[in-house]
This record gives sequence, C-alpha cells and structure tokens, in this order.
Amino acid sequence: MAEPVNGARGEVSLKIDDVELVIAATMSGLAAMSQALRCKSLSDLWQRLAGVEVAATLAALEFLTIKGDWAAAIKKIQLKHFAACSVAFNQAIAAHLDVEGNEAAVEEKTTKTAKK
Repeated sequence: MAEPVNGARGEVSLKIDDVELVIAATMSGLAAMSQALRCKSLSDLWQRLAGVEVAATLAALEFLTIKGDWAAAIKKIQLKHFAACSVAFNQAIAAHLDVEGNEAAVEEKTTKTAKK
C-alpha cells in the first residue's frame, strides 16, 4: 500500500523496489544534503539531484525521506531506479518554487493597465 502524500506540502511518493517512501524538500533536509555534498548553492544541489549523481541520490534518500525506510531503499537501489528518483526530487523541489500565487503583482499589473 502506497504511503499517503500531501501534495500541498510538496510531498512526493517514491518507490525503490518494494520500499515505499515519501520525500519532501524540507529546509533541514536540504541543508543537511548541501552540507554533506559541499554544495555552494541551491542551484548546485538541484543540478546534482536532477542529474541523479550517485552521492546526491543517496543523500536525498537519507535526508529528504519523511516517511518510509530510507536505509532499506538505499540497500535496494539500482541504476534502474534513478529516473524515478530524478522525477521525484524535481517535483519535491519545484513544489516550493511555484510563483503562480503572487496576487499582489497581478493586481498591480491589472491596475496599471486599467489606468491607461
């Protein structure tokens, strides 16, 4: 049975063989990963995750898992799982970069356009 995820909080499900995980890009998790991998920026970290660098992938499983047994997943992970990992990591980080909800900017633009 799949672990329940809260998409509104940026949670993403990820399955490594029979190990079901829920990952999320928490600040503490990202900071721990950044420190462990000696990343210089969020962009550096994201590139390493999106490119499924082996060390970054293993660190993400450890530090971004909020539900499930990340240690069991690390024992079972194979190269065939890396595409799903890349998708999950990108979704987890991208969930926090959504800029659609900037109503103040929309109102300001609409008001300026209406005054012309």
